[in-house]
Amino acid sequence: MSDATITHPPAEVIRMAPVSQAPNGICFASLGQILVSSADLERMVAAVPSPIAAALNRKAYYFVPLTVSQGDDTIIAERYDVNLSENAICHRNLNIGDAQCVFISTRLMDDRFSVAFEFYINVGHAFVERAGVSQAFADLAWKQVQDRVRGETGLDAWELRKAATSNGPEAERARNEYLEAAFADAIAIYLLSTFIDVDYYDLREREYPLLAPAALAERLRKVQEIFPPNPGFEFAVYYKRRA
Repeated sequence: MSDATITHPPAEVIRMAPVSQAPNGICFASLGQILVSSADLERMVAAVPSPIAAALNRKAYYFVPLTVSQGDDTIIAERYDVNLSENAICHRNLNIGDAQCVFISTRLMDDRFSVAFEFYINVGHAFVERAGVSQAFADLAWKQVQDRVRGETGLDAWELRKAATSNGPEAERARNEYLEAAFADAIAIYLLSTFIDVDYYDLREREYPLLAPAALAERLRKVQEIFPPNPGFEFAVYYKRRA
């Protein structure tokens, strides 16, 4: 570890970093040399629709350069350090008292798209864990599965979908978990799309085929129906012919 890199335990970061509250009620803070501007950070958090934000009470998000795993312990680095980055993780959720603090490593990504997506994925899963899956969304997603629409929105959803469509004894449980994963993914992509312009091809991963464009648009529009954008944000799907 570089002698010039200052690190702190999470509890110390919580004491040091002043917490702000977005108009939707989400608490957040930043510490150290992060490359996302304060204005972008504020807008990123403010994009979360109020009904989703309301389910995230007693949570606070800390945007830091690196969240580093050291066995059972976690430390926060004030700047990027190549040696510390070897053990850095995208985020860590830590329960402190009756609250949960989420430390997001911004310097593992270094661009607004990736930092925002990491934040929104965490938000999506946290919301689904507390509030469950919308029946309207579940009906749509499962109909797409029955229609054998190509691809999925995340690796977990992809694997769970295969298990849910098998004839195995765990199929029903896998179906429920699949719908939870798919709903969380759709929320994350929808939120990202209200914050910045998202190209479908930017969402592709190597480990699984991405859900077909028309089907993904259907899911995102369904999420929009359930959680309309906050004032000052908008959502739209545009199709264009690739050259």
